[in-house]
Amino acid sequence: MREMAPAVSLADVTISYDRHPAVHHLSLVLDKGSLTAIVGPNGAGKSSLIKALAGLIGPSQGSIDWHGTAPSEIAYLPQLTAIDEQFPMAVRDVVLMGHWRRAGAFAAITAPWRQQAEHALAAVGLGGFGHRRFASLSAGQQQRTLFARLVVADCRVILLDEPFSAIDSRTEEDLLGLVRRWHEEGRTVIAVMHDLAQIRRHFPQTLLLARKLIGFGATREILNDESLRVAHGMSVAWDEHAAPCAGAA
Repeated sequence: MREMAPAVSLADVTISYDRHPAVHHLSLVLDKGSLTAIVGPNGAGKSSLIKALAGLIGPSQGSIDWHGTAPSEIAYLPQLTAIDEQFPMAVRDVVLMGHWRRAGAFAAITAPWRQQAEHALAAVGLGGFGHRRFASLSAGQQQRTLFARLVVADCRVILLDEPFSAIDSRTEEDLLGLVRRWHEEGRTVIAVMHDLAQIRRHFPQTLLLARKLIGFGATREILNDESLRVAHGMSVAWDEHAAPCAGAA
């Protein structure tokens, strides 16, 4: 039976830019081993939230508690569009970067690490691609490479920001299979998603966000027409020129 203990707790979290909140007063608890989609309209604060969970930005108010999980045990995959397409590295070296959070950027590359990288590439359908330049790959192959880096990192928590955007359907299905395997292994997986049908098929839990929390719980209960209408309405009504939030530092 999967352990029902908190993986991360958010208490009154506000994430702001120039004191204007991207995420506003969010409180919830995600359990260890849960598989959660973060969904909402454009500008809802989804990427800001996943970056805050990854420790890349800090909340201007409230707190995020990982309950003893070290930063080295949290893997983060940014949007593919945020990756430099001219990244001057071989595919194998990109995958080996999965060791950096635990071993450091200047650790010597060992033979077992290289073998792990080759096994990870094979696991995502890129066996024999290690010598290729990352920049020469298609978008789908680049995303497979970045997922292989996550395999090498072997973290208990995996954070994904729009992991299936701009890739072909075959790659999408293969990588979704890897996400399901991580979930079956008891890892905590949190992903920013857009495809509602995909979420309904593969993600048992959903966080619906429109800068404020609209709903959180079982996907079949959260992704209903009324909640989606409310989320869209809040996004459309949001005033970018409103006065700064008094509580946002």
